[in-house]
Amino acid sequence: MQMRCFCVTRHGQPLELMHEEIPQPRGTEVLVRVKAAGLCHSDLHLWEGYYDLGGGKKLSLADRGIKLPLTPSHEICGEVVAAGPDAGPVQTGMVAVVHPWIGCGQCAACLRGEENICVKPQSLGVMRAGGFADYVIVPHPRYLVDLGGLDPVKAAPLACAGVTTYSAIRKFGGRIHETPVVVIGAGGLGLMAIEVLKALGGKGAIVVDVDAGKREAALKEGALAAIDARAPDAATQIAQAVGGGARAVLDLVGATSTVTLALDSSARGGHVVIVGLMGGDITLALPIIPMRPLRIEGSYVGTLPELRELVALMRDGKVRPAPVTSRPLTEVNAALLALQEGKVVGRQVLIP
Repeated sequence: MQMRCFCVTRHGQPLELMHEEIPQPRGTEVLVRVKAAGLCHSDLHLWEGYYDLGGGKKLSLADRGIKLPLTPSHEICGEVVAAGPDAGPVQTGMVAVVHPWIGCGQCAACLRGEENICVKPQSLGVMRAGGFADYVIVPHPRYLVDLGGLDPVKAAPLACAGVTTYSAIRKFGGRIHETPVVVIGAGGLGLMAIEVLKALGGKGAIVVDVDAGKREAALKEGALAAIDARAPDAATQIAQAVGGGARAVLDLVGATSTVTLALDSSARGGHVVIVGLMGGDITLALPIIPMRPLRIEGSYVGTLPELRELVALMRDGKVRPAPVTSRPLTEVNAALLALQEGKVVGRQVLIP
């Protein structure tokens, strides 16, 4: 029997519908029938074929060892339909969200439980076939997190938008209980960040975005304030909103302009966590870092335990799903263009 998959065959060109044999799980593998697959900005980078390093430099996907054709989507919810002979007891019919940030299992990072920063990643939808298909192979059942009745369409973004913001916010530690977090970017991750801060008992979020519609969506989700990133006095507005400079800034865009704004609006002793991969570069006078003193940290997706914690929070009703627009998988190319053009509020989820 065959299945459909939508693949990047040429960068920047429409994803191509391909038909392949339904894979049979071997060893510890599990075969999952996809019920929902989210579309992320990382998928946009994979489609375009590069990351912008600033100064005219680019990091190509080929340099990262990523080969075409590739089936994207790492935000996957699905139903277990079969398992390999070494997978152990696996509940057929279980509906789960898949942790896609899979490592080699042998390096120091993997042995610490930080597969998300493995030096030889095997991430679904990046290095291995992802969720824009009827079925996906998951290497081991431990990467399946039981949804326990949650809507797969609403839960799919937990695998990236959710766990990424959850992991990043946790890096601020106790600061979230002392001061509002400045969240730059009000897309799918930004709206999820508002929910995560509520669930963790934080002081709330001051959201910054260039798009008026996204700022309005953030206010509806419970942001304390929403500031136009393009305002000439944006840094001053941010500092005033948090009462004298930001102690915690979460940059979900990761562009030259947003990192600059994050640093300009930070208080002395401020902590900036950069998540977004939009690209660019900055020039920073090094004495400023110790003199202010600033903490600048990167955060890349999240760990399997963090995804389990986040799903539990949603199952317990402590985290509401971020706004989601569902559309048929056959509309994947239209969904990509909408994301590229900045027309998406929340997250798009494709349904096979």
